Amino acid sequence: MSTTTVTTITSLTPTPGTSTKGQNRMTLDGKPTSYGDFRDDLNRDGYAVIKGAIPLDRAKNYADAFYTYMEGFNLGYNRSDPETVRRGQLPVLNEKGMILDYGVSHEQWVWDIRGEEGVVDAFSKVYDDQDLIVSFDVVNVGFANRVDMPENKPWPHQDQDPSKPGFRCLQGLINLHPCGPTDGGLIICKGGHALSQQFHTEMSHDERIPAWTPEWYGFTDAGMAWLSSHGLQWEKVCAGPGDLIVWDSRTPHYNVAPRGEVDRLAVYACYMPVREVGRADLVRKREAFECRLGTSHWPNAQHVSKTNIAMRDGKPCPVARERPVQEPVLSERVFRLTGIPYLEEMEREEGLV
Repeated sequence: MSTTTVTTITSLTPTPGTSTKGQNRMTLDGKPTSYGDFRDDLNRDGYAVIKGAIPLDRAKNYADAFYTYMEGFNLGYNRSDPETVRRGQLPVLNEKGMILDYGVSHEQWVWDIRGEEGVVDAFSKVYDDQDLIVSFDVVNVGFANRVDMPENKPWPHQDQDPSKPGFRCLQGLINLHPCGPTDGGLIICKGGHALSQQFHTEMSHDERIPAWTPEWYGFTDAGMAWLSSHGLQWEKVCAGPGDLIVWDSRTPHYNVAPRGEVDRLAVYACYMPVREVGRADLVRKREAFECRLGTSHWPNAQHVSKTNIAMRDGKPCPVARERPVQEPVLSERVFRLTGIPYLEEMEREEGLV
């Protein structure tokens, strides 16, 4: 296991020639815009696909790293043998295909993806801000051959507290495999973001599905009927290797399992301006990074995992680990995304360091 190396920065001076004030931050109100890029789709539909955010050759290398990572548990999985796609031969996955534990959120290849210029730049354009922090989110594998795995049932939801309306968070995932109509991936209620506040006003009487956080709202059958009655339709999002998919957290969505022959490989990554988070958030985020713990998709580390130890059948997984296999070595630019340099600047100003 390699030793962690990060480059601390001594100056938080914004990149020359860039805006960090967020004066042109998107409101995502559904009204027509004329950006001339993916932002027009995002504002209208609540989601967008940024083609080639990561060059194809690097996307293929990341897909290879993903497979190598799963084979590296030495439980018997072999990417070339579909018969090894078995629960006992893979790291612990939930029914949605997410690997939540093992320190995967801080593997080098995951951090390399988060630091890709084309990915970070897309979020910078939405927020009109170069000084961003990133979530320590998880990865997702949807196997085309899911013989003994739990069924991935529909779970339509939005990832935002209904009592806090307006655009607050832009979610994202980096797609690493071809993702067509029959391949596993994101399904989204097109335009649902623009009607979110109206929905929650008119459906406030609907009994809420229990959730582990107020920032998750599940749509009941009555809620789904409301969406349909207002002309909203669900679409399977198609993308290629290296494409970035972004969506407003208010937009109803979920993921579906593959119906074809191609595995789904995706890495979640969400960014937000550091100026929109508080000092306590950055302290929590630093602790999560130092312990190599994951967070939800919220970059301000609203929720941090308590452990990296995966549980298998009620017991710690035999190959459980607290730290990633390959500790992250981060460039100065990518280290900024952890939020730590901004916190250190605050502490210097307060005379704490």
